[in-house]
Amino acid sequence: MWLMNELCSLSRVMESVNDMSVVDVGRVCVKLVGREAGKKCVIVDVVDRNFVLVTGPKQVNGVKRRRVNVNHIEPTERKVNIRRGESDEQVMKALDEQTLAYLREVVKPKF
Repeated sequence: MWLMNELCSLSRVMESVNDMSVVDVGRVCVKLVGREAGKKCVIVDVVDRNFVLVTGPKQVNGVKRRRVNVNHIEPTERKVNIRRGESDEQVMKALDEQTLAYLREVVKPKF
């Protein structure tokens, strides 16, 4: 019985991550898997239902611009005011000091 409850709660979490209203351009996210796990990034473009284009930018925290599966990121409440497809330089200009400090913080990913 407890296993069924755990699976139901896990499915609700995955649905919230896949919700396209949360995964939008400018949203700050935490990468959950890979060599950049625990680092924060900014969504630059929504490729399709399953993939987004993210950047650190690299000069801020080392996260390269790349395509990422939406199941491998966790959206945060923060958002940067950028347009779709902007370059790393334009993203850097849009970041204020508080968001810059927030992006530099490394978090321990939840598994």
